[in-house]
Amino acid sequence: MSFEPKNPAVKWLEDRLPITGMLHHALYEYPTPKNLSYWWTFGSLAGVMLVVQIVTGIVLAMHYTPHVDMAFTSVEHIMRDVNYGWLLRYMHANGASMFFIVVYLHIFRGLYYGSYKAPRELLWWLGLVIFLLMMATAFMGYVLPWGQMSFWGATVITNLFGAIPVVGDSIVTWLWGGFAVDNPTLNRFFSLHYLLPFVIVGIVILHIWALHTNGSNNPTGVELKDKQDSIPFHPYYTVKDLYGLAIFLIFFSAFLFYAPNYMGHPDNYIPANPLVTPAHIVPEWYFLPFYAILRAVPDKLGGVLLMFGAIAVLFALPWLDKSRIRSARFRPIYKQLFWVFVADCVLLTYIGGKPAEGAFIIWGRIATIYYFVHILILLPLVGLFEKPKPLPASISEDVLSKKPASEEAANA
Repeated sequence: MSFEPKNPAVKWLEDRLPITGMLHHALYEYPTPKNLSYWWTFGSLAGVMLVVQIVTGIVLAMHYTPHVDMAFTSVEHIMRDVNYGWLLRYMHANGASMFFIVVYLHIFRGLYYGSYKAPRELLWWLGLVIFLLMMATAFMGYVLPWGQMSFWGATVITNLFGAIPVVGDSIVTWLWGGFAVDNPTLNRFFSLHYLLPFVIVGIVILHIWALHTNGSNNPTGVELKDKQDSIPFHPYYTVKDLYGLAIFLIFFSAFLFYAPNYMGHPDNYIPANPLVTPAHIVPEWYFLPFYAILRAVPDKLGGVLLMFGAIAVLFALPWLDKSRIRSARFRPIYKQLFWVFVADCVLLTYIGGKPAEGAFIIWGRIATIYYFVHILILLPLVGLFEKPKPLPASISEDVLSKKPASEEAANA
């Protein structure tokens, strides 16, 4: 459908730069499967949180001083002296957690409904690239307050690269900008923390482009057959997304105004001291599953390879999953294994926040083994031998089969 603007100014712009037509197609008339549930709202919520992080980050950068002697004090200045600085700082810090919550839910929804399968492999890859960039951005941002956990977290994580043969020490020296975590480290982390969100925006645009090229997946995993299977994105899903956003903002506000430090660490309110090591160095909660995998291996290089491998194997999912059926709704065995996998990831998160001693080490290793067994062994085997339930002939058939009995009687 061609876009014909009625406003003369919009028509003038459209004739010279057809950006309004592109936005009209992407946000208004874009044909969307009619059976999308609220699990599809988390993609737009992630976009909202990206904007929140960029806007609050730009304002915070106006008052922050990236120097080891003044960074901690400048954060205190933001909290105490800048008008609504406390709100901006808490919104940014808690916004990172909210961003990861919606992205993790977005990823698990994709795993459940098989959104990584052909022809959406590139869409899945771009999502994982965004996830990796988020992790890098969040890690560098956590260093900026220059508290105890900031300093020691940076020391521990950057030292991991030293396990890489031959080039490891050179990489660590480059990351530090010298021979210890010091002022050059803080400066380059601040620079990259400011830059990477804009790189994420570019990848998000590619992610949306890939989504609109092959269309959205849906709870049945059945592709659009005809116009009866789809509805325009606006107003049907814009309203749905706005409702989801309202509920999410209530959840966000509960942390922001009543428990702003709940997901932080108290040691980070102590200025960084290279001579005093915290009793238990722990990263932010969204890194904990991978931190648990890192610690599950006694060898430093093996732990680093396994930690990065935990994300790398996700790139191979489109080929590891041999099933011709996308959605777990029609895959009874895979559905059960999926929830076991979710429980395993929750266990890894819990273990990652505990000291590496006693039973925590054993359970961390068991959970790590299952993580890789699930993806590399169980997923391919289930795809080959599982007997799925019959798929509906179309999305419309699936939707109509769920009509309430009272509505069917009224239409009879």
